Amino acid sequence: MHLKHLSLVNYKSFESKTLDFSPVINCLVGENGVGKTNILDAIYHLSFGKSYFNPVSTQNVKHGTEFFVIEGEFEKEGKHEKIVCSFKKGAKKIIKRNGKVYERFSEHIGFLPLVIISPADRDLIVEGSETRRKFIDGVISQSDKGYLQTLIEYNKVLAQRNALLKYFVANNTFSTDTLSIYNDQLHEKGSVIYNKRRLFLEAFIPIFLEQYAIISNKEEHIELRYDSKLAEHSLLHLLTNAIDRDRVLQYTSVGIHKDDLDFAISGHPIKKFGSQGQQKSFLIALKLAQFHFIKEQSGTTPILLLDDIFDKLDEKRVSQLISLVEQDSFGQLFISDTHPARTEKVVKQTHQEYKLFTL
Repeated sequence: MHLKHLSLVNYKSFESKTLDFSPVINCLVGENGVGKTNILDAIYHLSFGKSYFNPVSTQNVKHGTEFFVIEGEFEKEGKHEKIVCSFKKGAKKIIKRNGKVYERFSEHIGFLPLVIISPADRDLIVEGSETRRKFIDGVISQSDKGYLQTLIEYNKVLAQRNALLKYFVANNTFSTDTLSIYNDQLHEKGSVIYNKRRLFLEAFIPIFLEQYAIISNKEEHIELRYDSKLAEHSLLHLLTNAIDRDRVLQYTSVGIHKDDLDFAISGHPIKKFGSQGQQKSFLIALKLAQFHFIKEQSGTTPILLLDDIFDKLDEKRVSQLISLVEQDSFGQLFISDTHPARTEKVVKQTHQEYKLFTL
């Protein structure tokens, strides 16, 4: 699968832009602020129906205009696929595949598998657990539509239970029977999500460790662990035991919406004890593992976006990364960089077809 043509109208910094891409390597080079990342984000938008960097649609419309349109022409399994994502202020976003509008955006997720590696990924280390849960859910959802639907249903029930807890306090009342209905639903759906996350990480972690070993040349010991209270007790048990606390807090304090991933290096949190280079290598390994997992599960080679990937990586780590890209297992690749000469030198080492776009 590869993206052949991209057309933008009023998207972020671009009033109008069209690009025809190589099916192998595409390099977007230029000074900071010229729109390299915006082009990568538009490609991401076509795959996921939203921006990677700013999911608020109105903020992706070019200043002074009322709408944006992103159009992409792909080739997948020998077939031509045209995806159009459009948004007008005051209206709902629309995603079309070959002229047909999706009724639900979730139906499109996973059709165009894609992985992005960006400096913004540092949020996975420095931000809270919600960011890391979104990473897990995003990877699983690309190959398991049932998981995404169960997650949507879980979050809906969770919102209803939280609203009920607030209602109890506001009206000085309480009903165990009413609350138990939501507890049963959260237990049912949450247990499915937990088990799928657990099985996913059992398969994902070895791939991640392998990728990090290649990038770091096996010089560092790192760990990735799944942290969930459901490993010890059923969700129904947790919800029942937490009821007094939930009544005081007025929200649901336990459940799969509190799960997390622990990132460690030499037994210590990488957030505090990892260097910038180690943290970035950790994130790159995480995303490359995502790439290989999705490829194996979907049977389609994902598009890989590398946004400003060479920033803060030493020469040895860059070399290790390029050795991975040289492998036949990679498909279409997009790279953004501020140094044209450096980028071209690196991609020439792959001995593969490439196109250089200077913005």
